[in-house]
Amino acid sequence: MPIRYLLRLLVVVQLVFLAGCDETPTGRSQLALVPHNMMAQMGEDAFEQLINNQPISRDTAVNGLVQCVAQQVVAAAEASYPDLDFPEAWEVVVFEEPSPNAFALPGGRIGVHSGLLDVAETPAQLAAVIGHEVSHVLADHGNERLTQQLGIKAVLMLVGLMGEGDMGHQQLMQALGIGAQLGISLPFSRTHEEEADLMGLAIMARAGFDPQHSVVLWRNMAAAGSGQPPEFLSTHPAHASRINALQQGLEEATAIYQTVTPADC
Repeated sequence: MPIRYLLRLLVVVQLVFLAGCDETPTGRSQLALVPHNMMAQMGEDAFEQLINNQPISRDTAVNGLVQCVAQQVVAAAEASYPDLDFPEAWEVVVFEEPSPNAFALPGGRIGVHSGLLDVAETPAQLAAVIGHEVSHVLADHGNERLTQQLGIKAVLMLVGLMGEGDMGHQQLMQALGIGAQLGISLPFSRTHEEEADLMGLAIMARAGFDPQHSVVLWRNMAAAGSGQPPEFLSTHPAHASRINALQQGLEEATAIYQTVTPADC
């Protein structure tokens, strides 16, 4: 094997070793090898594609509510995790889409489906969803999943042996958590969902939204859905399990909520 490839292999091994020491904001060990600036560019490109292909809501009241809640949640996220690098600004768009969904992308993009407002009946319930989605970004879940999907290819990309074009457009969209918006079904893992739930619960509380509304939201989600597969067949927690986990985190989140001024959205 040529010496230059041996040297590159050594770099790869070192990167894998160092990356294995990374932790999410909750302290969970994480392997996430894609450079953050590349993740941000992927998020920007994916969001631009959605804007170009999906109708955008022009409802003034809905946009005002979503912008207000998102601003409060992002400010609380920054206060909760001051050591993390945050985008200078977040772009928030409401898409005309009946499914009750939302997403956040690396680089500071938040998308909310208009249909979510039929299920999230209060600003606090909306904050629970946006806090959850922003938490996926803060915990670098898209990066972690992209690393898992691509394996050594993602590491080789870091040392310049291949470019973004070799990864595959669908894989990028799946890893960023917006596959459902583009007809690609691949949700975040159960571990990611549970981590984002608990991070989002604390963030919404710090933003001034009553964390009790997170439980109400998921009860609404359960009532609005047509049923889920058994939990052992799904990467998402079952609604009952999710509600139970949120209830266990309510005491700590409520203590945070009691120290801040209630949000006015």
